[in-house]
Amino acid sequence: MNWSILEFVKNIIDILLVWLVLYYILKSLSKNVKMALLFKGIIFIVVLKIISSLLDLVTINYLLDYVIEWGVLAIIIIFQPEIRNVLEQLGRSQLLGRHKTLSVDERERLVFEIVSALDSLRKSRIGALIVVERDNSLQDYISKSQPIYAAISSKLLQSIFFPNNPLHDGGVIIQGDQITCARAVFPTSENIKVSKRLGTRHRAALGIAEITDCVSIVVSEETGRLSMAFNGELRYNLTIDEVKVTLLEELSPNKAIIVEEEGESSENN
Repeated sequence: MNWSILEFVKNIIDILLVWLVLYYILKSLSKNVKMALLFKGIIFIVVLKIISSLLDLVTINYLLDYVIEWGVLAIIIIFQPEIRNVLEQLGRSQLLGRHKTLSVDERERLVFEIVSALDSLRKSRIGALIVVERDNSLQDYISKSQPIYAAISSKLLQSIFFPNNPLHDGGVIIQGDQITCARAVFPTSENIKVSKRLGTRHRAALGIAEITDCVSIVVSEETGRLSMAFNGELRYNLTIDEVKVTLLEELSPNKAIIVEEEGESSENN
């Protein structure tokens, strides 16, 4: 009897672990456009294989056997950077830990300083790219850029992107309420739906937003217009108020974290 109960518990744990792994994989895929498209392609091939087997389609079955046999190796080679990014996102997700959660006052001050800098930069038509880290770590890009590690301030952001400043090329990364680095280089998006009129900054902002959960803000050097990229999408030609509201919403702490912290506070009391 005890042995049967133990086996039952082991099976439940086994199933839960599988579902947990699948959940985090799918969650990571939803934030990575390239991997999401790859996943859809794999599903399509599997469905096509099942249909061809049921209908006994010899030729397509023969071709699909070769695709499946060598496809895994080809995927690993071709999509190695994307696979690595997904695995990094899994390792850096809230399953193992989380980055600093800002208080309401800290978040409002962060948004105020960023928006103040953006307002000045757009009026002067000075190009800028500001990336705010959320749950997924941007350490790979930070390690290859110019370290700063300074408290967030509008004047500092403006001075970094001033055309004669040697740090103005590339992007700035913000962690918590700190400017971590400047001259950060990000992968550019290959999304064919993005307008060809948009430059490298916009494509870099979308590129990093496609593979991580960060929020990117761009100031166009030519027009002074503001754009934001997050959740794998680019929102173009926003007003300063729209940027402010979106930042406040997107940088709000996760509801699960709030519940957890409230529960911890109640226990301590």
